[in-house]
Amino acid sequence: MPKVWYVAIVGRPNAGKSTLLNALIGERVSAISPRPQTTVRSIPGIFTDEEKEIQIIFLDTPGIHHDGTEQYGSQKATSINTRINSEAFASLRNADVIVRLVDPTRPAWAEDARIDEVLSFAKQPIIRVETKQDVNNKPHSSPDTDIKIDSINKVGFEELIEKISALLPEWPYLYESDYYTDQPMDLRIQEVIREQLFAELGEEIPYACYVEIGSIENDETMLKVQAYINTETDSQKTIVIGKWGTKINAIGTQSRLILEEIFGKKVFLGLRVKVHKNWRKNEQVLSKLFPKK
Repeated sequence: MPKVWYVAIVGRPNAGKSTLLNALIGERVSAISPRPQTTVRSIPGIFTDEEKEIQIIFLDTPGIHHDGTEQYGSQKATSINTRINSEAFASLRNADVIVRLVDPTRPAWAEDARIDEVLSFAKQPIIRVETKQDVNNKPHSSPDTDIKIDSINKVGFEELIEKISALLPEWPYLYESDYYTDQPMDLRIQEVIREQLFAELGEEIPYACYVEIGSIENDETMLKVQAYINTETDSQKTIVIGKWGTKINAIGTQSRLILEEIFGKKVFLGLRVKVHKNWRKNEQVLSKLFPKK
């Protein structure tokens, strides 16, 4: 009988969770950016080794942080931060094993204390993993970890998979062996566009934006998508568009190229920018972005 079930990847923002997930799965399933809170929803990635009879459904969780004290850019924590934390907590409840990432390039901070507090109540086994072994300067490396990994060169991956599989229950496969995520198409498209917002716009503006999908037409040869980037103010909308439309064109072009790589077909991506004032305090919007689980 195969060893199967869910494993939550948890850590402070920018600890390497999404980089690890994508490298383990071998596909782009989670957005990557040097900015904290690029990932705001739990992202599933499915690892299957038929030879060893292992199927691990990894959950890339948002970075856990203090709802009322942490800031991202100059944006103070709002109800959206509470929703982001709730996403992470839900993944922890659903997991059989927790992989706790530790970043050796930064000193322990309030976020780490918050994570340790949350995990102190966890009944599941916890594997402590030190990330970023490809970085030369690791001033805060700790001996108090089970595995050290390099997600760029996939060092330590075999040991990590072995430790996880030893803790999983025997269960029939939940997915076909060629599945690598069960994330719906619209959410994957949103993640790609959100990633490019961070790539093009830097620190402040992406946190004030959310992406919604207006329509999707999908056939064997072409994927047509109409998407909207919502900002909170007219000035933010102007920045997202850029002079002569340079920013929105760059976001659209790079997103389209990534989507073509993901879905293996031509993509037509229409992008428009709208203003939705105070959307981060709008419960209707937040309920769509973070549906109850």
